[in-house]
Amino acid sequence: MNQTNFGVLKGRDRGNWIKLRTIILLRWVAIAGQLTALFVAQHMLNLSLEFGLCVLVVSVSVVGNLIAMFIFPESKRLTETENLLMVLFDLLQLSMLLYLTGGLHNPFSILILGPVTISASALSLRSTVFLGITAILAVTLLTEFHLPLRTEEGFILRVPELFMFGNWVAIVIAVIFLGIYSRRVTVEMHSMSDALQATYMALSREQKLTDIGGIVAAAAHELGTPLATIKLTSAELIEELDDRPELQEDARLIRDQADRCRDIMRSMGRAGKDDLHMRQAPLSAVIREAAEPHIARGKEIHIEDAPDGLNPMEQPSILRRPEIIHGLRNLIQNGVDFAHENVWVESEWTADTVLVRIMDDGKGYPAHLIGRIGDPFMRRKRIRIDAQRPEYEGMGLGLFIAKTLLERSGAELSFANGSDRHAHQKDHTLHIGAIVEVVWPRGKIDAHTAENAIPIGENKPLTL
Repeated sequence: MNQTNFGVLKGRDRGNWIKLRTIILLRWVAIAGQLTALFVAQHMLNLSLEFGLCVLVVSVSVVGNLIAMFIFPESKRLTETENLLMVLFDLLQLSMLLYLTGGLHNPFSILILGPVTISASALSLRSTVFLGITAILAVTLLTEFHLPLRTEEGFILRVPELFMFGNWVAIVIAVIFLGIYSRRVTVEMHSMSDALQATYMALSREQKLTDIGGIVAAAAHELGTPLATIKLTSAELIEELDDRPELQEDARLIRDQADRCRDIMRSMGRAGKDDLHMRQAPLSAVIREAAEPHIARGKEIHIEDAPDGLNPMEQPSILRRPEIIHGLRNLIQNGVDFAHENVWVESEWTADTVLVRIMDDGKGYPAHLIGRIGDPFMRRKRIRIDAQRPEYEGMGLGLFIAKTLLERSGAELSFANGSDRHAHQKDHTLHIGAIVEVVWPRGKIDAHTAENAIPIGENKPLTL
């Protein structure tokens, strides 16, 4: 199953998701804060400000908000370019307000970080770089060009030049650091969100296939009796219509078609999963079902049901959950993709644990990446995983989906290379490639424990 076909929503497209209503609301909050600061400075701190010009600058934001509210619907989603222009407008409006109120001598100059942080969190890298450069340029100009802050007595309020330079350096560093930090965290969150979405899509697809198979199995079970009756009746008609060959031929046709229906339903019902008896299966049967799509892909898959002298008759019967089957299938697919000739799948069990080990004779995992296997979209870092298979998203979304699904079922996964003699307690001289161990607490998947016990009885009749 090619994981790259999922229609996941990419994090880089999320700049088109912001609603105009959100921007308008945030701007109203900023306008209220600016007016409050101006009022306090003018009437409570007794500063001499260009109050009319300041109010005019704030009024520009008010007019912009009113125009946006009356022209566009509140549910409108802004494009990347529109969002960039909105944030750029707020940055320039704040810069103009700082120009009228002392520049970097104004302690509120730190607020210039806000638009850059918003851009880093919601917009593309190009937009963020542009906003960051604009913010640094605005701060640089404000160090030299601004109206001074004065008291009512005419005294100019200003900080020493050394502190002014320190404010400029601090804001520039904060713009760069917070921009990079916010961008990095946001990208990681978006990548994880996209990967989780793809995981749930994969699980949903597996569950739908399971449900469809269950319906087919139930239909085959329920139609078995009427088809048998039709066949029996047609056989009796064939014997009784020896003297009427034209009717006897029709009876033979009915019998043949009943046999054909039986064969079709039997074939379709092989994938049936909703039968009460099929909600659980021996561990080896689940492993073989997971490996089935990759058996004919040119690599030899060796499935060892009970190595080390374990009695195959004592193997546990586990829950046939879609996440277990799909997760193991992805791990086996990864082994087949990178193996030279062979893939080994072993299973072990004790009274407390159930273990599945998947190995191959390929090159193994790059040593410097073993600690990061299972992270989504590692390919974005342009790491050359396997030059022989450039189309394969190696150690990216596929392994993340497998790891997430299996951990959801209660398993713990570990990754190693066979060439590492400490990677494994057993001595596998031929297994020099990648090794994946999946270990469940037995109580999590054993179908015979009290918590997971599957009720055995008659299947429910098929109802449509």
